[in-house]
Amino acid sequence: MKIRIKTSDIFDLDKTLSCGQCFRWFKKSDCWVGVVGNCFASIKQNNGFLEIDSNLKNKHFWESYFDLNFDYQQAAKSFFSHQSVLSQAAKKNCGIHILNQDPWEILCSFIISQNNNIPRIKSIIDKLCTNFGEKIGTFYTFPTFSKISSLNLDDLSVIKSGFRAKYILDASRALQESRINLKEIKFMNTEQAMKYLQKIKGVGPKVASCTMLYGFHRFECFPIDTWIKKVLCKFEIDYEKLGRNRGLSQIYLFNWSRSHPELFL
Repeated sequence: MKIRIKTSDIFDLDKTLSCGQCFRWFKKSDCWVGVVGNCFASIKQNNGFLEIDSNLKNKHFWESYFDLNFDYQQAAKSFFSHQSVLSQAAKKNCGIHILNQDPWEILCSFIISQNNNIPRIKSIIDKLCTNFGEKIGTFYTFPTFSKISSLNLDDLSVIKSGFRAKYILDASRALQESRINLKEIKFMNTEQAMKYLQKIKGVGPKVASCTMLYGFHRFECFPIDTWIKKVLCKFEIDYEKLGRNRGLSQIYLFNWSRSHPELFL
């Protein structure tokens, strides 16, 4: 039996799962299929409800995963009157919710994302899971940092991640050896946590910011990649003045810019 969960009027499942914050969901017809932790699911949005077919039938879990109890429309309002393209971007993309994802999976995924595009990121992560995750039905879990830490570069060559392989290994070993403890981050302020994460080889400000925003729900973090650099420069936006929810503005601008590549030729 499927789970049905009421959503807000603005929530947009398609944009939430395709906006670049997650890489293990795939669109098939009118459904999204993917894996969260040890759970697989097929999800579609229908008349203000999420219809979820999953081996995990816990409504509270899915409400938390999709962050359905946070008022995104209210949070986005501060951007609606902004004197830049941010106003357009926020109005078009305010249906995006920031998922509650596993911090290790996010850290590893955004290490893989460096100098990469979304289809290739998904391909590498799919190979990582297929080769080193645990099989559940026809799906595979994201491999634990303990599992990855036991591998070497030759083992990881199968995922074709290039220079990123050595950074994946260092991150997994940093966690396995307790040089880094992701659970401690919730007790740190954002500045401390950013510095802490950057002790891992290959983790700079962008990967650390993505980990904080998508893995720890720190909405004040504003990841800057190639697209965002172009937007900030072209439209003279000072992101540091965008307030405590500027991480939302980042994802609005990122998706808006990807839909208007002609402006950045």
